[in-house]
Amino acid sequence: MDLPANTFKAALKRGELQIGLWSSLCSPIVSEIISQSGFDWILVDTEHSPNEPPDVLAQLQALKGGTATPIVRPAWNDAVLLKRLLDIGVQAVLVPFVQNAEEARRAGAACRHPPAGIRGIPTSGRGSHYGRVPDYLKRADGEICVLVQVETGEALARIEEIASVDGVDGVFIGPADLSASLGHIGNPGHPEVQAAIQDAVKRLTAIGKPAGILTPSEPDARRYIEWGYRFVAVGSDLGLMTKHADALAKAFAGQR
Repeated sequence: MDLPANTFKAALKRGELQIGLWSSLCSPIVSEIISQSGFDWILVDTEHSPNEPPDVLAQLQALKGGTATPIVRPAWNDAVLLKRLLDIGVQAVLVPFVQNAEEARRAGAACRHPPAGIRGIPTSGRGSHYGRVPDYLKRADGEICVLVQVETGEALARIEEIASVDGVDGVFIGPADLSASLGHIGNPGHPEVQAAIQDAVKRLTAIGKPAGILTPSEPDARRYIEWGYRFVAVGSDLGLMTKHADALAKAFAGQR
């Protein structure tokens, strides 16, 4: 049995656009449904969703066989949280609230085995197909994708040094927290926030680091892609369910 290739990481290296979907509903049934929709990646969130490792594991099993690479966002930039996710087979992580190069280095180190990092040594976890992958400990690092989330004005000012840290494969701009940091909470469409989002991708592109972002707005998503964002989440399972459930109820409201 061989180590699975991380197709998302390989596509980013080639500069290919990767379209994704955010998943917050904590359901393996939902994961199985959206896995077959044709997305390139699906973000399983544990920062702002009530997901724990057993829940994530069930969703990873449901996503297997679909078109999308699972990416998991831990609740924090914490080596223990990251270790537990990697041991259950996660090959791509999005680490939230990275403010500087040192925090980016910490994230990268948590995802690598010694001597390159500090990840604990798993002997027979799901990531190695329960010990069946030959030389897993020597090869696993090459298939792990580490994305770091920049979501404040302070972090934006240091985006080149964050992105240039060895082991960081991409930088994700968090528009909601960024808008709050810039004094426009709840308004990521504010011109100042949009200017910062455009500036961020220009600076990342200049140093050859792929940039990612999330938006539920199709026009915004298309604009971000034009600006140069390479991994873009174009909605969420929660948003899709809410939007269409509300619209369906409204369509029949007059029948009561």
